[in-house]
Amino acid sequence: GGGPGGATAALYAARADLKTIVIDKSLGAGALGMTQKVDNYPGMPNATGPEIVRTIRRQAESFGAEFVQEQVIGVSLDGEVKEVYTGSGTFRGRAVILATGSMGRASFVPGEERLVGRGVSYCATCDAAFFRGRPVAVVGSGEEAVEEALYLSNFAGKVILVHAGRQPKASPHLLEDLEQNPKIERVPGRLLEVLGEQKVEGIRIAGPEGEQVIEVPGVFIFMQGNRPVTDYLMGTVPTNPDGTVIVDRETFETRVPMVFAIGDLLGGEVKQAVVAAAHGALAAVNAEKRLRGRRQARSDWK
Repeated sequence: GGGPGGATAALYAARADLKTIVIDKSLGAGALGMTQKVDNYPGMPNATGPEIVRTIRRQAESFGAEFVQEQVIGVSLDGEVKEVYTGSGTFRGRAVILATGSMGRASFVPGEERLVGRGVSYCATCDAAFFRGRPVAVVGSGEEAVEEALYLSNFAGKVILVHAGRQPKASPHLLEDLEQNPKIERVPGRLLEVLGEQKVEGIRIAGPEGEQVIEVPGVFIFMQGNRPVTDYLMGTVPTNPDGTVIVDRETFETRVPMVFAIGDLLGGEVKQAVVAAAHGALAAVNAEKRLRGRRQARSDWK
């Protein structure tokens, strides 16, 4: 995750001369990246969310941190060397800081969960090639949905973007690309059901003119909620019943050694960008301490 928590963790880790890679879906995929006005982030009055994130990222990059735009689809965290799997390859490291926020969904629409892997997907990079020359639907109103629709247009015969409101909430240049892409059709609406028995056969949506069925063999869903995003962990990191990750509140280490979690992945905190940033700094300090075998974190970092 590359929001304020992940970017700040990268800043502290890179400044400590640790090789640091941040894997993030998109600048606009997180809660802060979608916020157009922020009044209470220290030192940056009246900034937009993307401006804050970009500023922290640039500072982290100045110390050598690398930001990679990828979607994480799985992990292996048991060994001394952790592995993080993406649609284009595997990243390895001795410590992992989880900073994926809480825009996950707590529930599925009818038919969705049953047809995951049989036409329902959450990763265009992973599954676009399966629908080469065929029509697909993309459901979502944020920047991530727009980016994935544009990516899918390189493979699919037609892309139907189902979104709430008059238009998706995305950067102007992405909206311009969307308008100019002849393979993408925009349909205002809300997903009600994924249709099909053994495989996806279509979706049912509620639009301005009532319900309608769109026949497609694949649907890519990028809807957002307020549940911690932990699906990529596949149950490898212990969580509370509400989905929040269990950590040591002093070190931010989870119950899996050398795996840390911060920000909105945790419960009981005020959900603010500055809180996530503080968590990121502390997690990086403690990760560096553990990696270099010291008992105490460095106190001279300024």
